[in-house]
Amino acid sequence: MSTSAASHLSPAFPGKAAWGTAGKLRAWQAAALERYLTDQPRDFLAVATPGAGKTTYALRLATELLQRGIVEQITIVAPTEHLKTQWADAASRVGIHIDPRFTNAQEQHAADFDGVAVTYAGVASRPALHRKRTMSKPTLVILDEVHHGGDTKSWGDAMREAFEPAVRRICLTGTPFRSDTAPIPFVRYEEGADGIRRSASDFTYGYADALRDGVVRPVLFMAYGGAMRWRTSAGDEIAARLGEPLTKDATAAAWRTALDPSGAWIPAVLRAADKRLTEVRRHVPDAGGLVIAAHQTAARAYARILHEITGIRPTVVLSDDSGASTRIEEFAQSEDRWMVAVRMVSEGVDVPRLAVGVFATSTSTPLYFAQAVGRFVRARRRGETATVFLPTVPTIMELAASMEKERNHALDRPEQAEDSIWDEEEGLIEEANREEKALGELEGKFEALESEAEFDHVMFDAQQFGLGAVVGSDEEEEYLGLPGLLEPDQVSSLLRQRQDKQLRSGRKRPTDDQPVAAHRALAAQRKELNSLVAAYSTKSGKPHAHVHHELRVKCGGPALDRASSEEVSERITMIRNWFVGRKR
Repeated sequence: MSTSAASHLSPAFPGKAAWGTAGKLRAWQAAALERYLTDQPRDFLAVATPGAGKTTYALRLATELLQRGIVEQITIVAPTEHLKTQWADAASRVGIHIDPRFTNAQEQHAADFDGVAVTYAGVASRPALHRKRTMSKPTLVILDEVHHGGDTKSWGDAMREAFEPAVRRICLTGTPFRSDTAPIPFVRYEEGADGIRRSASDFTYGYADALRDGVVRPVLFMAYGGAMRWRTSAGDEIAARLGEPLTKDATAAAWRTALDPSGAWIPAVLRAADKRLTEVRRHVPDAGGLVIAAHQTAARAYARILHEITGIRPTVVLSDDSGASTRIEEFAQSEDRWMVAVRMVSEGVDVPRLAVGVFATSTSTPLYFAQAVGRFVRARRRGETATVFLPTVPTIMELAASMEKERNHALDRPEQAEDSIWDEEEGLIEEANREEKALGELEGKFEALESEAEFDHVMFDAQQFGLGAVVGSDEEEEYLGLPGLLEPDQVSSLLRQRQDKQLRSGRKRPTDDQPVAAHRALAAQRKELNSLVAAYSTKSGKPHAHVHHELRVKCGGPALDRASSEEVSERITMIRNWFVGRKR
């Protein structure tokens, strides 16, 4: 065993390299290693953004501890069966032999191995066995995505029982910690001035740092809204627009309607995503796309739609399928265009060529969103970009805008006290929520009836671009056709140029004289007003709801969803005046 084993591997950046390897330690890895070897802590929590190289860091540290005789065996705990194999393959490249097929029935691993890779569920099923193994030799325990240790109280208790005797424990995570208040085993919590205990990492390397260093890709978020119609369990038909201010229940129903494969929203977004993938593959020939679905039925339906669009059957990965890991590995090594998955690829699974994603699930926790986006950010060479297609849902857009925000796991607080940029708006929309009781309580089953997709905007670096572009227009095509190889500053520059051009020229109108239905004309006006409000929000720093409220106060009239064409037009005129400094 030699530490040089970990320092003579081909680099993960800028060249393409095997998962979990690096030619020499990146700056953050070297700094974290130095801190660990200086302090020699029993427990160490490293928080690093997905794609930054947590595996390389942990395995390099493992070689050091083995060489120094501090530990004699290693136990790696991973969230999934597939990740056990990935850890074992990565460890073998630094001379550490890990058995990913170890089962509780074996009780001890074969003498050929330096340790085992197990799942959190496996440990929870027989914690006493793993405690006995941990006590048999000085053991290093690597807890990958350690937040899983708090999934249930029984899991947390099992983790403590199994690994409390360990000589050293390395906790790794690449995502925001849990939104609940269940403590995570072996994580240190420190009380702040407000009396709330929060997780304390020993080393943190965030997305903003990794983007600056060229370790991860910049991410463009393509947001799509549109008109939705559904039937409630009471038999009432409801129509609303995804992306406009709605009650929480109405937003949830509109979101579910958009994701229904029988509507027009999903096919339109998948078609746009495939166009984007085609453009990226002009510069990155093996670039792949991933659709993250909410459940198996939806995944199969999305796969059929992609087959119709591309003429090629995508890879489908279902979490309870015994061949899922093999299919992921085959897709990772191929140049196939699309994979559709249910959660299986949401965390830890590494397919570096993934460059385009579709977030087609209604799961909206910060943890899950970060895991999902993390599948697309790993950089292989300079200039690669990632593009993720999203529904225009406030919670999702907030998460997209706050990718660079560092989060800690907080205890001693109500679960609903989650920090949110939308909290300050709740007072303003409370009245609108009361007025929208006609939307009903959307409990129980409902039926999605109709959906349409509309391009809303591109979000990059928490700023919105492309506002006011017409669906299917040249402007939308230009955003879909951005080069696949761009530096972050080049992305910003191109987006600003196109946004400025659109704001100067205004929305392009159809050139023919065909009459437009009143409902479509009013929908277009509302979308234009929402686009202008979003742009003014970015310029002024005021939340969207504040801008809408101010316009309503100044111009009079009802909430936007009930405003007439004339009332919406008056608000559009007023906000355009605000852009040039005229207020009344």
